[in-house]
Amino acid sequence: MTVILSDSAAKRIAEILISRPDKCALRISVEGGGCAGFSYKYDLVEQQSNDDLVIEKNGACVLIDSISLSFMEKAEINFVDNLMGQTFEIKNPNALSSCGCGTSFSVLK
Repeated sequence: MTVILSDSAAKRIAEILISRPDKCALRISVEGGGCAGFSYKYDLVEQQSNDDLVIEKNGACVLIDSISLSFMEKAEINFVDNLMGQTFEIKNPNALSSCGCGTSFSVLK
């Protein structure tokens, strides 16, 4: 698989999708912007597109479009719940650097 979905991320996504029966998946995309050049965007969606990578695990469904996938190849999507809060975290081996707040990253392409 080109992108890994951790058990904790799959569990949280499945919980979210159960609470939103009108949505079928969590779409993760890469957009230009943020202080380091690129940022991740998360959307609940009603349907997949033809060029989506579909990751299904334990009731969770994640969609990544082909352009975003080129920036996320071999990344790991995780869900962290600690004293600092709850968040999805992406460990991306393609990211050369990230901003101090951890929400944007830069790549060499």
